[in-house]
Amino acid sequence: MQTLVNYLYLVLFAIGLFVLVSLGLAVIFGLMRVINLAQGEFIMLGAYVCALSSNRGVPLWAAFLLAALAVGLFGMLVERLIIRWLYGRIVDTLLATWGLSLFLVGAITTLFGPQAESVGAALGNVRVAGATISLYNLIVIGIAFMMLALTFALLRFTTFGLIVRGTMQNPTMAGALGVPRERIYMLTFGLGSALTGLAGAVLVPITGVAPTMGVFFVAKAFITVIAGGPLPLLGTISAASLFGAIDGIVSFLMSSVVGEISVLLVAILLLRLLPHGITGRLRQGL
Repeated sequence: MQTLVNYLYLVLFAIGLFVLVSLGLAVIFGLMRVINLAQGEFIMLGAYVCALSSNRGVPLWAAFLLAALAVGLFGMLVERLIIRWLYGRIVDTLLATWGLSLFLVGAITTLFGPQAESVGAALGNVRVAGATISLYNLIVIGIAFMMLALTFALLRFTTFGLIVRGTMQNPTMAGALGVPRERIYMLTFGLGSALTGLAGAVLVPITGVAPTMGVFFVAKAFITVIAGGPLPLLGTISAASLFGAIDGIVSFLMSSVVGEISVLLVAILLLRLLPHGITGRLRQGL
């Protein structure tokens, strides 16, 4: 029983991490079709806002919200100054966001130095069927699935979500109906950035924060969203569940490095067999 609980915990934790790091990209790339190579640095910015505010006495939950707000506002600024001029120009977007990535790493290194910082979350452990499990890690799992559920509800059941989906699918028709497309683009990019910043804040007590931390997460985010296919949120949870199960089980049996290699190999095989992603057939109605 203890082994089963360990397996279940590691799989759920791995799925939660995949959801956390890829949900913001699912909005930015999945909905807007914007390839943001600075996505990892948005995670890093959220982590720094959380660390700096928490170390100055702000409660951890408030630091999470502050990180989401700060990175969301920064994302809207980036969309207004950079992204809005590059829609439909994939190569230019890649170069611009890559340059933004390098700038952010350099700026944070200059301001705060290359050393890592950390935030404590001394919540202790709980024992389940003889297995010792970190309580904070359980909270991370809950936050990840709550973020996914709230994002789905926002985009599926609200007027704002309907306008966002309609604008992304047919911007010309949306504009003809009087929808302020530029404002919707800005708010949608800001939403994806806020989710990314919140992910970075939640990760701080686990991974710490350093200027280069985004490099460790951006590949996972892109692999998850691309393998998920054209239905962003459904594809994200599908791919995250698959990759998280593989990562959790292989990491438990062997090592975390072998687990990540296994995820990469499965992603390559998956895209070879399903070039349009896991939800590609659903979009095509097959």
